Amino acid sequence: MHKKTGLIFFPAFDWAISPTHPEREERLLYTRDQIFEEGVMDLPQIHEYAPRLASIYDISRTHFCVPQVQNQVTEAHLIASGSILQLADSVVSGEIKNGFAIVRPPGHHAMRVVHGNRGFCNINNEAILVDYLRRRHGIRKIAIVDSDVHHGDGTQDIFYHDPDVLFISFHQDGRTIYPGSGFSDELGGPGAYARTLNVPLPPGIADETFMYVVDNLVLPVVNEFQPELVINSAGQDNHYSDPLGSMRFTAEAYADFTQKLKPNLAVLEGGYAIETALPYVNLAIILALAGIDYSNVREPDYYPGKFKESPEKVAQVHRMVEELLKTWNTRDQVDFSQIFGSGKYYQRKKFIFYDTDYINEQQLEQVRRCNECPGYITIASRARRGNPAPVSIFAITIPLQACQACHSEAYDIYDQAKKKPEYDYVYMQDKYTDKYRTYVKSKGQELVTKGLVENAKNYSIE
Repeated sequence: MHKKTGLIFFPAFDWAISPTHPEREERLLYTRDQIFEEGVMDLPQIHEYAPRLASIYDISRTHFCVPQVQNQVTEAHLIASGSILQLADSVVSGEIKNGFAIVRPPGHHAMRVVHGNRGFCNINNEAILVDYLRRRHGIRKIAIVDSDVHHGDGTQDIFYHDPDVLFISFHQDGRTIYPGSGFSDELGGPGAYARTLNVPLPPGIADETFMYVVDNLVLPVVNEFQPELVINSAGQDNHYSDPLGSMRFTAEAYADFTQKLKPNLAVLEGGYAIETALPYVNLAIILALAGIDYSNVREPDYYPGKFKESPEKVAQVHRMVEELLKTWNTRDQVDFSQIFGSGKYYQRKKFIFYDTDYINEQQLEQVRRCNECPGYITIASRARRGNPAPVSIFAITIPLQACQACHSEAYDIYDQAKKKPEYDYVYMQDKYTDKYRTYVKSKGQELVTKGLVENAKNYSIE
């Protein structure tokens, strides 16, 4: 028998930013009605899984949650993230051929450091998945293709220096929409140059140019990268009826994209036209993943030729695709010293606004440039919400592929940071040994978690 497509549906009834916020449980209820009305769950090609919870430990492997994970996540977040891990286990084991996590809350705006909710996101489901796949299943090379109308700035932030993660995002131009990033010159750090590719699309782009980007950039680059696993951050707010975006994609185009990309896992992100888009787009994606004809899935108000693209905007996208493909093809011929300098560390200053929680954060990120491994990363972060005193943290993350010299050096920096009075919390994220530490200055207390996923589900700062 042919392997099935796995589905997990989790509408998170008990989680919403506010009762009338675009990101609320109704987002998925119309989809569930549509799926049941069409009899999708009874098809032999479909297998439904029950959700499971991610552990606090799973989150700690990816994020520095301030002051601790429990302050930033609810049970709904753990279920949404855990549902994706459930499908991933089933794909890797060969039980199913692919899977679609139709879950909320979303996550692709959550960065490595988390002081609160931004862009409706607290934790990054796809990033948590990547770290889990590496530790649990030994998978190294992964491609993430983000099709949300908003730039996946959180996913980009987390993997900007990771040479084994290819991140491609096509989205509405950041000059016209949140979060104001995702431009074509954002290409990754010195150890992962051109592993980040952004295609900022002018408002009004429709299916034809969408497919041009997929056929002429996304597929060639993904195929050459040869990932062991492909993830689609399946945001659906590029749809022509979405209230937050200004694009003109259709459900059929989303399905065509899915059929061509052949992701191992699709993870629902944005999409806020809960009646006019999501039921049709989700249904089309499910059918495409399962290899079932989706040609009859069409929005009631759509007809061929409904949208006309601007020739100037189309030409602009074609030029951008050509330049990005050239960047990809010449990535190993670049003089990195001209772009990143030649010092021991490469650093970036970042100013991050949490639009949901009204938090302003300043970050200084430094990457240890190493010829033997991707290098450890340090982050000094200072965040303020309103008038209270700011929270200041220092965080270090050691990659799974770290060399011994970088590993030892990072721990020396961690010990030094604990003695500095300006930091309220100091974090060590050691992916090499799968050990995580939190030092609380006010208590002079260090908390450590270590072991298999099942063995460190909870820890707390009293």
